[in-house]
Amino acid sequence: MIEALGLTKHYGRVQAVQDASFTAYPGRVTGFLGLNGSGKTTTLRMLLGLSRATAGEARINGRRFRDLPHPAREVGAVLEQGISHPGQSGRAHLTSQAILAGVRRSRVEELLDDVGLAHAAGQRSGAYSLGMRQRLAVATALLGDPPTLVLDEPANGLDPEGVAWLRRLLRDHCGRGGTVLVSSHLLAELAQFIDDVVIIVKGRVTCEAPLASLYGASAGRLRIRSRDQRRLWQALQGAGGRVTRSGDALQVTGLTPESAGEIAFQARVPLYELTVETPDLEQIFLDLTAA
Repeated sequence: MIEALGLTKHYGRVQAVQDASFTAYPGRVTGFLGLNGSGKTTTLRMLLGLSRATAGEARINGRRFRDLPHPAREVGAVLEQGISHPGQSGRAHLTSQAILAGVRRSRVEELLDDVGLAHAAGQRSGAYSLGMRQRLAVATALLGDPPTLVLDEPANGLDPEGVAWLRRLLRDHCGRGGTVLVSSHLLAELAQFIDDVVIIVKGRVTCEAPLASLYGASAGRLRIRSRDQRRLWQALQGAGGRVTRSGDALQVTGLTPESAGEIAFQARVPLYELTVETPDLEQIFLDLTAA
């Protein structure tokens, strides 16, 4: 479990993070979302003891990071790319990190295979592509087989196959009871595998909720186009629908597609389009972060 308890970080007069509190639970993937400059990375750095909080506290599995007896076996993190020395091979980097973490060296070969770098294990990491460096960073995070993962933009630089691989890896980790806190700008991809959402805006956590509950707020919205939009609007409103305009279409809530179709039929208004809009995490995010 990851707990942020009133985390605050000031740089002089600049308030980077203010009283941020949230929880990421075992067995669930929590998406940590925020615009650039929102305090997202600063918060993650405080969670991992890389930045001292001005106030508040962060706990991982009930302890501050600095109090964990074996940090690499408790939490794995991806915060930056290029964490390896460019002159080291991928295998040499993981081997040195395994020694520092007290992890068996055979784990290195397992991970090189798991993250798809076995073919490039002997190459200098400085020659790796961005996606390969990202895979190496994920492998480093997994060295100690930690139950908790904290990942900042882990899909950056990955191709579609790599993104699908990462998605499976994180879902499998949670399936074994692990905790994942992940940030990403790829919201459409993130929506495919996260369970909970935490949104930070200008240093303050403004939303903490299961993803399904956010979808519930926008689910069931209909998009309707017809020959006579004004007449249909009146008929839909008269039946209890809430109607707004979106371009050349009507957006309707409070009615099922079946009832909307019947209302249009009774009003003798031919329909050109009647669809149920799929909830969009990106739009939900933009709505919740709007000033």
